[in-house]
Amino acid sequence: MLEVPAILLTCVAIFGYVNGRYLKLPLTVGLVLIALISAMLVASIDNFAPDAGITNKLKVWLEGIDFNRTLMEGMLSFLLFAGALHVNLKDLIDSKLHVATLASLGVMISTLINGLGFYGLTQLFGIHIDFLVCILFGVIVSPTDPVAVLAMLKRIKVPARLEATIAGESLFNDGVAVVFYSMLVAIAFGGVAGGEGDAIGANAIVGFFVREAFGGALLGLISGYGAFLLLRKMDDYIVEVITTLALVTGAYTVALHLHVSGPIAMVIAGVFIGNTGRRLAMSDVTKTHLAAFWHLIDEILNAVLFVLIGFVVIMLSHEAEVLILSVFVILVS
Repeated sequence: MLEVPAILLTCVAIFGYVNGRYLKLPLTVGLVLIALISAMLVASIDNFAPDAGITNKLKVWLEGIDFNRTLMEGMLSFLLFAGALHVNLKDLIDSKLHVATLASLGVMISTLINGLGFYGLTQLFGIHIDFLVCILFGVIVSPTDPVAVLAMLKRIKVPARLEATIAGESLFNDGVAVVFYSMLVAIAFGGVAGGEGDAIGANAIVGFFVREAFGGALLGLISGYGAFLLLRKMDDYIVEVITTLALVTGAYTVALHLHVSGPIAMVIAGVFIGNTGRRLAMSDVTKTHLAAFWHLIDEILNAVLFVLIGFVVIMLSHEAEVLILSVFVILVS
């Protein structure tokens, strides 16, 4: 049970040391680069000792990790909540029209551009991939990384309203993209919310979007307010930090069972606790410890995620056409 996290955290620690000592790159960039190089070096061992089967053993180990469940039902909730804690609600409200437009229409346009570009490249290289699957790729790569965006905004000085617009969009577009992704999966492979191969109609798609998006927002508001009521009645930073941890795990679990958007719920709850909760329900000591705790959660999970991204290369096809296509896709995206 502890084997996978033990190996990943050990790799994060070693790679982090190498990056800090020698490469001195931003942590996430350094980790994914070192993990990528390490995976390629391990894969090359088979050229010298083919009987060892190192690559196949690593592939079997990696295939044992459910990446979709690990990210979508695990890491994402903590990452989005941690990022949303730092969003200024007043500035976000002032920029609500821009944020809403960028996080919805912007994601749709980006999805189409990336999906059509990817489909065109697959045709160019003679690789058959269904059009809807290419559009799925488009929605996967469209949302910006909220953690990277927030980290960048901390380093550079921009007007508060612009910062709120960029940060808010980077957080909400993740939730919107997950909703679009779920809709496209339902259209491409049949069924909505777990249905088995049912035909998808316009009403079902609209209903699915409304339930996911607005249901997630309502759940985030209710759960955030519930946690706020608890925080306001206590003055123990340990229990208060645990309360926010319970908020994230509990609300996200409820979202999964209700088939509403967990990511949107986490963003709403995070913004609520980060503003109203901080202002009305926390002492200065709690604010300090809460910020430090969620900063660490944020950094640790991102480090693990980027190491995993680097390792996944060992599972990819090494055919020339696929590798060339991958380079073009990175450039297009």
